[in-house]
Amino acid sequence: MSVVAAIMVPHPPILLPEVGRGEEEKIAATQQDYERAAALAAELRPDTVVISSPHAVMYGDYFHISPGKGARGDMGRFRAPQLRFRVDYDESFVSELCRRAKQAGFPAGTLGERGPELDHGTMIPLYYIDRQYTDYRLVRLGLSGLPLADHYRLGRMIAQTAEALGRRVLFVGSGDLSHKLLPEGPYGYAPEGPAYDERLMDVMGRAAFDELLDFEESFCEKAAECGHRSFCILAGALDGKAVETERLSHQGTFGVGYGICTYRVTGEDPERRFLEKWEERRRRALEEQRRREDPWVRLARAQVEAWVRGRRWIDLPRDLPPEMLRERAGVFVSLHKEGRLRGCIGTIGPTRDCVAEEIRENAISAASRDPRFPPVEPGELEALEISVDVLSAPEEIASKAELDVKRYGVIVSKGRKRGLLLPDLDGVDTVDEQIAIALRKAGLSERETDYRLERFEVLRHG
Repeated sequence: MSVVAAIMVPHPPILLPEVGRGEEEKIAATQQDYERAAALAAELRPDTVVISSPHAVMYGDYFHISPGKGARGDMGRFRAPQLRFRVDYDESFVSELCRRAKQAGFPAGTLGERGPELDHGTMIPLYYIDRQYTDYRLVRLGLSGLPLADHYRLGRMIAQTAEALGRRVLFVGSGDLSHKLLPEGPYGYAPEGPAYDERLMDVMGRAAFDELLDFEESFCEKAAECGHRSFCILAGALDGKAVETERLSHQGTFGVGYGICTYRVTGEDPERRFLEKWEERRRRALEEQRRREDPWVRLARAQVEAWVRGRRWIDLPRDLPPEMLRERAGVFVSLHKEGRLRGCIGTIGPTRDCVAEEIRENAISAASRDPRFPPVEPGELEALEISVDVLSAPEEIASKAELDVKRYGVIVSKGRKRGLLLPDLDGVDTVDEQIAIALRKAGLSERETDYRLERFEVLRHG
């Protein structure tokens, strides 16, 4: 046995009549299709229900799996304390999943419990499932800040655990879509909101799960989505399976997207091993990108690789462009992995004899001394995207009116405190956002007004 079906469902408390008190009628299609999705449990009679919830315990670098014999919860925080839930956990499933994660060196387990109560991202799916079927044990998972591909890998590990134990498993990917669909909604509007919902429902409606991994982090953040990582775990749980897919409904009545899809496993399909396909596609793209790298980036990459593999400084290549050996400037070296920042260190002004030496020094720092990240490991090198920014000399400006978030970087300073932000960064769309981030980096309050402003331009390589 293994994963026999999966459902993608939202978790708005207002959907429950005891909470909505009539407002749920405005999303009747979601309510009706939720019941249809939950009916798969009654039809397939799983031994175990696995739920991934954005509102369970979450860590930046670790997947939390709820430990113990079981848990309780209620909807008291949503004015419905009479709605109570009690679940028994599938302890042997959790134990085997944790064993496999440890054996693979994968960051998942039962450490770090912060309150065992059930969260609403778990209870709302159970509300609909329990009305039709209760003869199961539960496994509850949190999400993480790790890359989307790692969420997919966790889903594959869940399927492998089910097969090893002979469990019939229903996987529930709990998560809302964008929270920025309407100006009058509780979270406001962003153009990325409707774009995210349309794209996500298209991908999930076709069960084209490799495309889930192509969503840029900055796009997801601007859309203020909730469940994307949950859906990636769902996709991994169905890796290599032929599925009968049904796209049921999508509503955004209250400014938050609610989407429902169901996936019934009908057999094996090696063509649907999407992680390998995505990794191969990404590998080819990275190889092509490397072929296009200029001497600035090639030098940074060579120094990163030499330092990570052997703590070794490289000699400057003899064929470097003359300006790299002649000119002096501040330089930032940025590392990205799977679309996420992995390290970024730089100097506002020159500290070395030439730009090439500045690149070498900051490449090592970006890979090993950025306090926000652990040092880069050798196994990560092939996946790194590297860029080098060479800074012009900063010039003082009178006001933010002289800034352009795409063209200029900004430096804010007060006394000995100083913060810098590069120009044209993903997710930074306005001058106000740019200044606010620079203030935080300087250790200054965003309400601060008495500070010095400087701007600079960069020549970006990579």
